[in-house]
Amino acid sequence: MAVDMEQSMRAKAEAAKAASRALGVLPTGVKNQALLEMANALEKRAALVLQANAEDLEEAREKGLKRSYLDRLMLDENRIAKMAEGLRQTASLPDPVCQGDYSTVRPNGLEIRRVRVPIGVIGIIYEARPNVTADAAGLCLKSGNAVMLRGGSEAIRSNTAICSLLAKAAYKAGIPEGAVQFVEYTDHAAVDIMAHLSGLIDVIIPRGGAGLIRHVVENSSVPVIETGTGVCHTYVDDSADLDMAVRIAVNAKCSHPSVCNAMETLLVHQSIAAEFLPKLAKAMRERHVELRGDDRARAICPDMEEATEEDWSMEYGDLILSIKVVDDLEAAIAHINRYNTGHSETIVTENLAHAHQFQKEVDAAAVYVNASTRFTDGFEFGFGAEIGISTQKLHARGPMGLEALTSTKYLIYGEGQVRE
Repeated sequence: MAVDMEQSMRAKAEAAKAASRALGVLPTGVKNQALLEMANALEKRAALVLQANAEDLEEAREKGLKRSYLDRLMLDENRIAKMAEGLRQTASLPDPVCQGDYSTVRPNGLEIRRVRVPIGVIGIIYEARPNVTADAAGLCLKSGNAVMLRGGSEAIRSNTAICSLLAKAAYKAGIPEGAVQFVEYTDHAAVDIMAHLSGLIDVIIPRGGAGLIRHVVENSSVPVIETGTGVCHTYVDDSADLDMAVRIAVNAKCSHPSVCNAMETLLVHQSIAAEFLPKLAKAMRERHVELRGDDRARAICPDMEEATEEDWSMEYGDLILSIKVVDDLEAAIAHINRYNTGHSETIVTENLAHAHQFQKEVDAAAVYVNASTRFTDGFEFGFGAEIGISTQKLHARGPMGLEALTSTKYLIYGEGQVRE
């Protein structure tokens, strides 16, 4: 079985590699039409996808998977419509391939241009979210890349249905056969096989929990772009509009608690904590959020659970919030830089100098002033769907749209020059 699985996956990667060469030079119009046809296929065959998803959900409930995981797995008509809209928005975006971003003429007369080119074959390893299947396929094809998708076992029926629909629509519209590959093996060994297909897969992007990402990063011989777990913070400064701060905090925690851009820890300046925390606690408890506070927070709101050291670095992915009272802005920044995962951080303040200091000194991919961390998203940033949110610092950082899925090539024009 292991040998058969490895051979099958290698064959898929070889087919993707072959397709990537033709895909990389495909006209923009062909790619755009393919994306539109893929979006139409999703909507026309939504019932098929929803039936497959219902079977995945039933099995997941039988396994006793937690609520936040079920939320990530669940599809409905609205979510399918958003997947289709993401494909259409991606089709409407400028094609990054062959776009120039640098040119010069050297003293010896050589003309040098730098242009963006596809990476080649991109491997996506992800967990429960079936929407990743559509997002990843659309972004990869628009940027001229073949894609090899390996989703989690809990969403195998949903992902199989989505990928089959998308691939058929794409090929019918002119995308080279083999450009969209799906790994049907749910065995964890499939992840390791994929992570060692050097020379066939050009880069792997893992999306999921900390354990999956760490395993891929530590065990892959293929280059990896690390996407982030999200221990995101909201800091309420001493000059904050407290009503605004409550609205932002509630949105950041409650609008979709299972996603990586949701707030996990709230920090509040000591001078306003006594006034602010009771307001915040009331709003959070109305939404069934469990609160865990440090000693100073619990002195103000005694019915909070006691926060432990582990809470400060915990990505709950659920309706749980840790709260800490800090001395000042510098203490808030120090806490964030110690415990965050480099994802998204926000300050609520009316002090412009504090806002600038926070944005300058906080080490994260996205740093906000007076807005919810929930906006860290390719769709919200105008990139169309996203391939992931990179929390590393090489090549790409933050929501990864089309440009992040390209590399560069130098084009040099001469008139007979030789080097002395």
